[in-house]
Amino acid sequence: MVGVPSVRRRLISMVYELLLGFAVLFLPFLVFEMLFKASHATAVEHGRQALAFIVLGLYFIHQWHRKGQTLAMQTWRLRVTLPDGAPLPLQRAMLRYLLAWLWVLPALLASWAFGLQHWDALGALGIGIVGWALTAYLDPGRQFLHDRLAGTRLVQLAKPVKKSSPA
Repeated sequence: MVGVPSVRRRLISMVYELLLGFAVLFLPFLVFEMLFKASHATAVEHGRQALAFIVLGLYFIHQWHRKGQTLAMQTWRLRVTLPDGAPLPLQRAMLRYLLAWLWVLPALLASWAFGLQHWDALGALGIGIVGWALTAYLDPGRQFLHDRLAGTRLVQLAKPVKKSSPA
């Protein structure tokens, strides 16, 4: 392990994670939309939100518990561990997933409380994400707040050693 990844590296990894999240959600949402005939009833809308929460939870919790990395984290050589470097037990991976929603929860609450919609809600989300990212600068170990609260840490792995080709 090399050490603590930069905030920039973690945010870039999160953008990649967002794209992969859409891929993970595609098939479950396709089935959901077919079953409910793309209805926009309030109960169905809440069902979509619950489905996204559950499917993403299964993906992240499984990957963090299994080897400490999602595909995006592998690409950017990041791993989530316990503070002593041990792998995450299932309960800690679950706690980290729940606490990671704090990235968007304040913006969602503000949008609801102030009736923000469309671009205003998206702006609130952007401000919330930037604010949450800045919490890493308040932590001596440069960890995001959800990692500090979950008792986990994100580490950057060393570059793999290139194999020399036989002559």
